[in-house]
Amino acid sequence: QVQLVESGGGSVQAGGSLRLSCVASGWTGALHWFRQVPGKEREGVAVFDSDDRKIYADGVKGRFTISEDNAKNTLYLDMNLLKPEDTAMFYCAAGRQRRAYGLDALNPALLIYWGQGLHVTVSS
Repeated sequence: QVQLVESGGGSVQAGGSLRLSCVASGWTGALHWFRQVPGKEREGVAVFDSDDRKIYADGVKGRFTISEDNAKNTLYLDMNLLKPEDTAMFYCAAGRQRRAYGLDALNPALLIYWGQGLHVTVSS
């Protein structure tokens, strides 16, 4: 059974930083980050594509960094220079159903397993 458990969310002022973590059990493959704003579709934030390249959504490039500790089966998302528009529920995901490269890898519909999500609130 695959379980993905996120931690590290919370509230921060604009310009601040947060680090999200996701610990996976029952899964040893790639992990990815997505987010969803109420009333909007879930979107890819930072993922590894099928060539193991780090792919970022345009709005977070240069501010967010995805990394992993394979020994701990843990995924991280370092978020810097946070903006109010980054306010969302962030999710860790795994189990891409087919190979995907570049921006295609940001498609949330390809992922099978999801964490419970955590809130990130950025105030102005």
